[in-house]
Amino acid sequence: MSAPNGTMNLTLQVWRQAGPDAPGGLKEYRAAGISPDMSFLEMLDVVNEGLIERGELPIAFDHDCREGICGSCGMMINGVAHGPMKGTATCQLHMRSFKDGDTVVIEPWRARAFPVIRDLVVNRSAFDRVIAAGGYISVNTGSPQDANNIPVAKDAADAAMDAAACIGCGACVAACPNGSASLFTGAKISHLGLLPQGQPERYRRALSMVAQMDLEDFGYCTWYGECQEACPKEISIDVISRMNRDFLVASMREPEASDPGSGEG
Repeated sequence: MSAPNGTMNLTLQVWRQAGPDAPGGLKEYRAAGISPDMSFLEMLDVVNEGLIERGELPIAFDHDCREGICGSCGMMINGVAHGPMKGTATCQLHMRSFKDGDTVVIEPWRARAFPVIRDLVVNRSAFDRVIAAGGYISVNTGSPQDANNIPVAKDAADAAMDAAACIGCGACVAACPNGSASLFTGAKISHLGLLPQGQPERYRRALSMVAQMDLEDFGYCTWYGECQEACPKEISIDVISRMNRDFLVASMREPEASDPGSGEG
């Protein structure tokens, strides 16, 4: 059946899995009368409304802000993390990226460190534990200081802001052939390590976060570069170089790096 004017019909192959220990597989659904102006998640909402009307379980998927900020949404779309649009989270992907009659395969993130909870929802709490391993930064509390009190070079400030743009969606892990979290961890280490406020714990932070990343069963980085291609914030693999440098320096000065009061040196 052809779609009404200005809309499209799609065939969806969606991964369905009842729980972490249940077998999963692809199941076919029809997405009919889809507006090209819908977001990908809005299209899934329409499909779920039809499933609920028929008394079937809706497709489970993560979402929150739907503005590319929170990092909740995330799925493999035709084998690509977040879909075909570069620098775009799943919630920002519009259906005009597809054509009437297309078959779209939708799967959860595929990584050992991200076990499936249900359908397209995975457990990304490993990221939380990596961040928690970073600990704290030593800054004075109270009234904010004048902006010019702490000089920060523009290139360092720009690089720190670029790294801090990471939303923790996990696309870098899902896209990496090794399931590495090096881009995520490097971004979290870099955005503090580039600023004066992050210096006291800089090297201890690198040791702790990399150690936790290894404990979480993420793979090792072998510099494929797929992570930066999949990242919706287009974070550069330069952050991995900074992480490796800080980790190497910290490994050579480990006793001092473990001291909360140690400076950059």
